[in-house]
Amino acid sequence: MPGELALDWTPNTNHTGFYVAQSKGWYADEHIKLEISSPHTSDYQITPVNLLTQDKVTFAIAPSESIISAQTLQNATDKPHIQAVAAVLQQDTSAIVTRTDSGIDRPAQLDGKRYASYGARYEGRIVQQLIRNDGGKGEFEEFTPPKLGIWDTILKGEADATWIFEGWEGIEAEQKSVALNRFRLADYGVPYGYSPLVLACSDTLQKSPDLVRGFLKATARGFQYAADHPDEAAKIFFDQASKELQGDAPSAELHWEQVQASQPFVSKHYLSKDGSWGAMDTARWDKFLDWLSEAGLLTTKVQSRHAESSTTSSLMGLLKGDVGDRIPRTSVKASELFTNSYLSS
Repeated sequence: MPGELALDWTPNTNHTGFYVAQSKGWYADEHIKLEISSPHTSDYQITPVNLLTQDKVTFAIAPSESIISAQTLQNATDKPHIQAVAAVLQQDTSAIVTRTDSGIDRPAQLDGKRYASYGARYEGRIVQQLIRNDGGKGEFEEFTPPKLGIWDTILKGEADATWIFEGWEGIEAEQKSVALNRFRLADYGVPYGYSPLVLACSDTLQKSPDLVRGFLKATARGFQYAADHPDEAAKIFFDQASKELQGDAPSAELHWEQVQASQPFVSKHYLSKDGSWGAMDTARWDKFLDWLSEAGLLTTKVQSRHAESSTTSSLMGLLKGDVGDRIPRTSVKASELFTNSYLSS
């Protein structure tokens, strides 16, 4: 069976398990011929979720907010229903970061500063609430560099802050002797959800359940191997991903030293306490949804680069309160956003 996985970023150690499973033939054991696509091939002109809903891929990688956003669009009933079918990481390894030499050593000091954004629907307002929770006003500039160049804006001092994975960009910063201040969301009263997740369309779940189960079974083997054997997994990932990236854009280039240092950090976050991969907890979803609702982030307007309308606003418009109507918390059910049903028991 053919299958394609759209990554959320250029290949990195969050993705190691997929490459291990592919290298060891575990997808082939499940009669799946898997292709892995990286967003650098299109300069990230289309998101993994859009690739999924346009039926261009079978599975996609994205954070909790992406699926919440997809299910709360005003025209959501016109689009394919999607669900999270596995959590890639069990703990949140992301953080909002600033350079230590910027003097911005707490979120409240981001008032009046520039935040390099991926342009996601809830992103800026989550950062805004983070600042407010630290006693700031939440008034800052959210701007959108080319997605694959966002991290470079921090390295070059062109932005004051952005959102990273500590196990990837954080490792790179250490190796480049760039000291970072790291503001972890949980430390400032933000009960963040899962990131990243594996998503699939409900149509695929219903029509091709064996494909989904086989894919997740092989993937779980890959991540369990990477958790148990980080050094070997790092080598497999580096060799496999480097072959795929050979001759591609410099933005996608892998460096062995970064992979080697990153893998032991990330491998600690793949599995749950009982040693399993992928399972999600309803209470964690509900806690994040409750927080989004209580903070006033569950609203109807979505981000747009075009003229504002009754259903859209600019990123800065969202930050300034042009958010549309509140979406009732009761209308957003965790049970419709994720399922553990396709994971091996």
